[in-house]
Amino acid sequence: MEITGFPGSLLSSNQHTDHGISGSKGRDKRPGYDALMKAVARREIDMVASWAVDRLGRSLQNLVTFLTEINAKGVDLYLHQQALDTSTPSGRAMFGMLSVFADFEREMIISRIKAGLARSTKRSGRPPLDAEKVERIKRSLTKGVSINATAKKLKVGVATVHRVKQQMALAA
Repeated sequence: MEITGFPGSLLSSNQHTDHGISGSKGRDKRPGYDALMKAVARREIDMVASWAVDRLGRSLQNLVTFLTEINAKGVDLYLHQQALDTSTPSGRAMFGMLSVFADFEREMIISRIKAGLARSTKRSGRPPLDAEKVERIKRSLTKGVSINATAKKLKVGVATVHRVKQQMALAA
């Protein structure tokens, strides 16, 4: 079966996939990628076809290393989503630009995640009651006012008043 646009190239039924493994992982953690690179080293293939650049790797360094390795073995790369063929000079230039943007996107995701984590650790849960309100609850309870009446009068939850009452009992 001939691949359109690549005269003389035959479509191989060999597919190398890494299901559920991030493209940012190294070769040792991606068995499909490792098998692909071994096939390239054995010169079993002439062209690597991938759905998109981000399926191959996420860091610029890994993508450039990948392209250098396959080019050293005389293997070209075709990226379907980007309609990119590295057998041409313009294709190689475009691959370099796509690699930069894939790396940029990954770094942006990482920075957003870190910013979100930093923001979420600053304030977790409700802010504590101010000391004056706690004292007013204690005074009201000490005067013998019920928990429900104290909560209603001071505009706090019944559970809050109950918790203050328990703390008073433990302190006594």
